Parts: sequence; structure tokens; C-alpha cells
Amino acid sequence: MDATNFSTLSAALDWHKAGHRVALVTVVATWGSSPRPVGAMMCIRDDGQVAGSVSGGCVEDDLIDRIRREGMPARTGTATYGVTKEEAARFGLPCGGTLRLVVEPVDDAGWIDEVLRRITRHELAVREVDMESGAHSIAIAAGNEVCALEEGTFRMVFGPRWRLLLIGAGQTSALAAEIAKTLDFHVIVCDPREEFFRTWSVPQTDLLTIMPDDAVLALEPDPRTAIVALTHDPKLDDMALLEALKSPAFYVGALGSKANTEKRRERLALFDLAPGEIDRLHGPVGLRIGSRTPAEIAVSVMAEIISVRSRMAAMAERTEACIT
Repeated sequence: MDATNFSTLSAALDWHKAGHRVALVTVVATWGSSPRPVGAMMCIRDDGQVAGSVSGGCVEDDLIDRIRREGMPARTGTATYGVTKEEAARFGLPCGGTLRLVVEPVDDAGWIDEVLRRITRHELAVREVDMESGAHSIAIAAGNEVCALEEGTFRMVFGPRWRLLLIGAGQTSALAAEIAKTLDFHVIVCDPREEFFRTWSVPQTDLLTIMPDDAVLALEPDPRTAIVALTHDPKLDDMALLEALKSPAFYVGALGSKANTEKRRERLALFDLAPGEIDRLHGPVGLRIGSRTPAEIAVSVMAEIISVRSRMAAMAERTEACIT
């Protein structure tokens, strides 16, 4: 769950506690091009104020207008926008784009409080709502569960569904961590150097002070894990990479110049890594955007990670389409 949705839920909870009537709106399906992905959320309160978004703005305007004219919905229901080309143009959707939304009144905000607590504990939770009765439940979610509306049940997944392990607790790591939190990542930082870990202050991240190779093994990387070495110290970075490159992590990268990256590959080849495993290393890390400052490097690193993640998602969709 990205930071935008966390803020949306927080706003809904605060407004409800303040005595406002509130409705939550969630994107549950898209067809064609869509400005916001499945799972995007917004909340509307009774005076028309909103937090979050489900489109470029025109759908939000229509939902606000509906609530002002008709009042808050009495029960959970759905709304669809962009069925025709004319409607898509009216609501500012891309040509052929269609959004299906679940609109839910917040009569009892207790579940929002519970979800926010679970997110703060880095837990992945799924909430299921019976569209007919409004009954709902919250449970621990599997990593592959997604937001959907199927057979009368609305399912929403909350919490970080991806993990990012950063080796090094320096300035670049801090900046990358802040960006990663907004991109649905649970961020773990490892640095055994006291002069670095004592000053780490990025909230909602986990700090490990063990050796990097032990951190990778303890994390048990899976295909939803990215690992980036950012210490500039081969003794630390290489230790992490030796374990990371043998793991199923979808992304493994290391900071360094082209010359230093080649030297690193030569060092890694001296250990029990196959050539194919070494070839998995993204180095020099990050997209080529001419980055020089720590902030620019953090942007390039996270941009490359998102690029790889998006390619993975596209491949999975093509595979699923072929199977079905």
C-alpha cells in the first residue's frame, strides 16, 4: 500500500472521529488506459472535501457532486465511469479507458484504525466485504493477493507488498528509503557501522546492525524483494551481493562507477557464483539520468527498480493471458 492510500485512510479516520460522514472510494477494475491503478483510493466527507484520488480529477468532481446532491450512500455499492467514448472524454479518461469503483460509507471506522495499526507494524492485511450485507473481516494477506470485486465480495489489500533491503545507512539510503515508502515497499536498512546506524532516523523503516550477508539470509529474499548495496565499502557491499545474487530477489544492484563495477564482478567470480548469477547484478546501479547528488542517485535507483518491477508485472500478465 503506497503512502497516498495510507494518508487517505488516515484522513477518513480523522474526519469520522471529528463527526463527519465519510465515504471511501476504491478502484477495483480498469479497462484500457487508466490514470490510476487498481487499489487507488480516495475519501469524501459530507462537505465535499476529499483526500486521495481515483482519476485525474473529473471523476472526483462527479462523485463530490453526487454526494452534495444525493447525500452519502446508505450502503456499499459500485460506480462505473467511461463506458462510452463520450463519457470517457467527459471524465477526462484516456481513449477507451474505464474505471469501476467501490463506494463505501464509513459507518464504523474501527476497521480503519486496525488496518493503520497493521500497516505501521509492516503487516500485509486483506479486508473482505460482503457487498450485500456489508459484513467485513480483516486477516493476514498472502503476498499474491490483490484488490478485486468477485462474486459479491470486495477484497482490498493493505500494507507493503514489496520489500527493499538497503545496505548502508548513509544519505543516499535515507533518500531512497523515503521514496521507496511511497512506492509500496517495506524498507529494511542494514549497516553494522556504529557511526552510521546511530544517526539513522527515517521513520517506518527497520534498521539492522548485523553484517550484510547475515541480513540477506535473515530476510529470506523472494521474488518481491529488491536489494541494493550503497556503502561504497567492498567488504560490506560484496558480502551482501554474494548472498543476494543467489537468491530469488527480483532486483540486485550496487553503487559504483563502471570501472569499480567491473572490478566487483571480477571479485564475485572468485566465489561460488555462476556467470548467470553475476549477470543479474545491476551496476552501476540506477537508470542513466546523469545523477550526481545523493538525491539524484536515489531517484535513479528507485526508477530502475520500478522499471524492473513493471516489466515483471507485464510479463506475468502476458503469461496469465496465455494460460487462460
